[in-house]
Amino acid sequence: MTTTNESYSHLFAPLRVNHLTLRNRVVMPPMVTNFGVTTERSRAWYAERARGGVGLIIVEATRLPFFDQPGFALGLRALAEAVHAEGATIAIQLFAPPQVNGEPVEVTGSETARGITREEIRALIDRFAEVAKVVQEAGFDAVEPHGAHGFFLNQFFSPRFNQREDEYGGDLVGRMRLGCEIVRRIREAVGPDYLILYRHTPEERAAGGYTLEESQTFAQELVRAGVNVLDISPSTEPDGEHAGLAAAIKSCVDVPVIAVGGMNDPEAAEAALRAGKCDLVAIGRGLIADPYWPEKVFSGRRAEIVACVECNEGCFGNLRQGVPIGCTQNPRAGLEYQEA
Repeated sequence: MTTTNESYSHLFAPLRVNHLTLRNRVVMPPMVTNFGVTTERSRAWYAERARGGVGLIIVEATRLPFFDQPGFALGLRALAEAVHAEGATIAIQLFAPPQVNGEPVEVTGSETARGITREEIRALIDRFAEVAKVVQEAGFDAVEPHGAHGFFLNQFFSPRFNQREDEYGGDLVGRMRLGCEIVRRIREAVGPDYLILYRHTPEERAAGGYTLEESQTFAQELVRAGVNVLDISPSTEPDGEHAGLAAAIKSCVDVPVIAVGGMNDPEAAEAALRAGKCDLVAIGRGLIADPYWPEKVFSGRRAEIVACVECNEGCFGNLRQGVPIGCTQNPRAGLEYQEA
């Protein structure tokens, strides 16, 4: 894909971020597969999506303790090489489980689990930096702390969960502190040119949750801390403007923004980019159903795309059961390694 399809000139335009040039604006977002990140099955899975024309692949949420496993870094290197060989850029999402040495912890603490201590928070920050350096040395192009969807880092930002009375809680400044300190420590570890993404959910609609305006402030602070790309998930609120939440974040920062959700339709993706609501678009289940979605759109073969029907059976259904994901529309999904 070396020339631009005029019908999708924004979707297939390259994007320069720091020292990297993404070949187009199509992102494969992090989606847990239950394949094991460093297995042959995983390498074939991600390489197939890279071969299909994706610009940036963000490898699924990977728990920090996994990086202690023998041979894990070597497996990461093999994965990075497999994706790079097909022309795509590769990042990995770093996930902090709510545990300390296997013991459950919470942001504030309750009857079910104790609150994480200040010292343990600082150790967690250091651990993110250590793991980011491992990822960098394994040949990955970027890291992405997972600060979205109500998981542990996101809970620190939420006043519903965070009632801490130390510097990591209280007002907005305190609730932003953990995310920003993680990014700063990663930046110190990987240097000025390495790419750092951050995934964030822009508003919490539950009672007592955080607002879009608070997320705009957080986005600005994350950029000051060293973030190069903001991954906004979801990018559209229910019954709201398509990619409107991504646009609200983009309006207040000067780094690229990824819009997540509702981008399986090429026209919708192109329109969001053309309108300046975002700089990159994430195609999730659409790339499970058809790894060659980008190539088919680019080459004018949209009618050949194997469409996701949103049945959630082979993907989310298998995920909930703890078994490798697949797809009802694409029987090869997850089995690419058998043909390698």
